[in-house]
Parts: sequence; C-alpha cells; structure tokens
Amino acid sequence: MIKTDILIVGAGPVGLFTVFEAGLLKLRCHLVDALPMAGGQLSEIYPKKPIYDIPGYPSILAGELVDRLMEQIAPFKPGFTLGERAESIERMDDDSFKLTTNRGTEINAPVIAIAGGLGCFEPRKPPLENLASFEDNGVEYIIRDPEMYRNKRVVVAGGGDSALDWTIFLADVAKEVTLIHRRKQFRGAPDSVEKVYELANDGKISLLTDAQAVGLSGNGYLSDVIIKQKEQGEIIKPTDHFIPLFGLTPKLGPIADWGLNIDKNAIEVDTFDYSTNVKGIYAIGDINTYPGKLKLILCGFHEATLMCQSAFKYIKPDQKLSFKYTTVNGVQGFE
Repeated sequence: MIKTDILIVGAGPVGLFTVFEAGLLKLRCHLVDALPMAGGQLSEIYPKKPIYDIPGYPSILAGELVDRLMEQIAPFKPGFTLGERAESIERMDDDSFKLTTNRGTEINAPVIAIAGGLGCFEPRKPPLENLASFEDNGVEYIIRDPEMYRNKRVVVAGGGDSALDWTIFLADVAKEVTLIHRRKQFRGAPDSVEKVYELANDGKISLLTDAQAVGLSGNGYLSDVIIKQKEQGEIIKPTDHFIPLFGLTPKLGPIADWGLNIDKNAIEVDTFDYSTNVKGIYAIGDINTYPGKLKLILCGFHEATLMCQSAFKYIKPDQKLSFKYTTVNGVQGFE
C-alpha cells in the first residue's frame, strides 16, 4: 500500500500546485488521476490553448503551464498513479483513509484533497441527426492540436469563452473561420467578444449570430455544414471541420458516493480552509462550490494554499506551524 501525507485526487493545475504548497510545509503528496498524464484538462483537452489569467504571464499555453508546474514541484518528488480512477474510500482504525482505484491500487493518507476539476466530463453535443457519423471525420469537440486546422476551413459553434478564444486563435491558423452562435449576445469575456467583432469587421473571420447548425453533409468525411440564420435563412457552408464548443457536462463519478455534501455536481466546502463535511477531506478548484465561487485556475491556487495550511495542522496538531515567505526559506525538496 502506498502511504503519503496528502492524497490528491486530480492531477490538473490545482492538484499540481497543491504539491508545491504542501512541499513547503514538508508534507508529501501522491496524486491519482483517471487521465494517463498529469495536467488534467490543460493536457487532455486544450494543451495549445493560450491562458491569460496566470499572474506574471501575459499569455501562456496550457501545456506550457503544466510543464512549468511539473518543474516547480519536482524538488518535492510527488508520487503519481495515472490512468486509474479514484473509486472508493475507507476510514481506517487510525482515522486515516484508504483509497482504492478502479484497478485495485491502494493509497493510505490522513488527508484527501479532491482537486478533480469538473470530475468526469463529456462534451455537450448539438442535436444533429447524423452527427455521430462525422465524429473524428470532420467533427471534433476538443481542439488538441491547432496545427490540424492549418489552411483548413473551420466552422466553430458556441457563445462561451472556449468558442471565442479558439475563434481568435484559429483566425491566424485556418484558411477560413466561421463562428456561429444562436444568440446575438455572447457569454464570454468582454475583451474576447470585442476581439471577435474586430476580426469580423476586418474580414478575418465570418460571424453569424442568431444562427445554428441544423445539418451536416459529406461522403464519409464532412464537406458542408448546413446553417439556419434568422435573416439569411438556410446557408450551406463548405467546411473541413465543424467544432461545436458548447461546454462539458460534469459528473462527479464515484466521488458522489463518498458521503460529501453535493450541490449541482459540486462539493460544498467551508471557505475558511476548503474543508468538506467529512473530517480530513478537502475540495479545491472547479470541483467545489461556495458563495461567490469563481472557476479560475488562480482561484484554485489560492484555495490550495489555504487548504495545505489547514491540512498541516490536522496532520501534525502537536507541531507549531511557522509560516515563512519562500524568499526567506527557499524551496528544498525531500532528501
């Protein structure tokens, strides 16, 4: 059985940063993730997508952020169990937890930090009759490598941040980009909305609002997207790729059976230290909920920091926690 101080469920950016904050307190961490690599959504869904709200980085690619986080935590030598889903937990006689994965791996720790992002997720798909026949044949729900779209004709559908951000990015990659949204108003960041309108006004993208895809056609591979637009009626748009970005449907998976207080697929926490209703279990990042919650990576970093301070006191109640700035005590790993 693997033993550690903090068992982190989820190896996304918040889970990785938790290793750093715990390491400063000389607490060891082991991470479990159902994905085969560290980085969570940043690695699996959009490694080439630029992120703009990380302090000190005007822009950083998602995959590069993961690389930097891995470099940052390397001195603390965390353990990883990747490609295995956290399945069940059991309270031991010493009040610690034993977590068992779907492949039978057992990990023991006094504290569990759930940093599972959105949990298990799947893309929301548009209700098109023949959609499944074009999946991986011109229809993609996730952009993993933007180079796949170089000099191609692309139709993006959606009105949130992902649709806006990828439209902006692909404008410099694809031969032709069309963004369609069923409303006139967008849900994304105002700055991104402004950039999209600027690109449309400059003729660098086509923008169709009050519009939605109503059909797809092609002979084995996608060749056209049929669009219904309020003013122009039906439009047949020749395209190589159709990318509906309507968000993800989150599911907690087995975590939902751990006795935690759940509200709309998110775990309720106390904002004092992001503890749950189960003693010794914390939840940080997108998977938790509380009044005023913002699902931003930098907010997850803050939550991880306070959680580790509380976890130290829980694990070592007889030791005095002397907090020092990293500029004072530096960063030293475990020898």
